[in-house]
Amino acid sequence: MLDDPLFIVVAVAVLAVAGILIFGIGTFAKGGEFNRRNANKIMRWRLAAQFIAVLLILLFVYVRRQSGG
Repeated sequence: MLDDPLFIVVAVAVLAVAGILIFGIGTFAKGGEFNRRNANKIMRWRLAAQFIAVLLILLFVYVRRQSGG
């Protein structure tokens, strides 16, 4: 599976979502002015990245089922 380029793209997308989530949780826990200014923006980044990751996962499953592999 590691030689499948689509799998690698999906893995990178999932890691990006996790990274944004961890960054958001960290800024929320720390609080302060940065969190007040950017909390909603970080949430929107995560939601957009998560949407893209889910679409890529669905594409990966669809392609795998069509190819029989």
